[in-house]
Amino acid sequence: MSENKKSFETNLKRLEEIVRMLESSDAELDKSLALFEEGTALVRECTKELDEAEKKITVLTKEKEND
Repeated sequence: MSENKKSFETNLKRLEEIVRMLESSDAELDKSLALFEEGTALVRECTKELDEAEKKITVLTKEKEND
């Protein structure tokens, strides 16, 4: 993992923080849009990581079935 890439768990935690802030905040529109944009990027990154994990599990499961 590169130094700039954050872990799935870190991204998920930040996403949860963003959701809480958007749900409970009276933030200005610009701040809310910036949070929404950051959250959208985090969702994409988390989804990508989950998809990669699912593919790896599928490969490992197929390998196990072939043994």
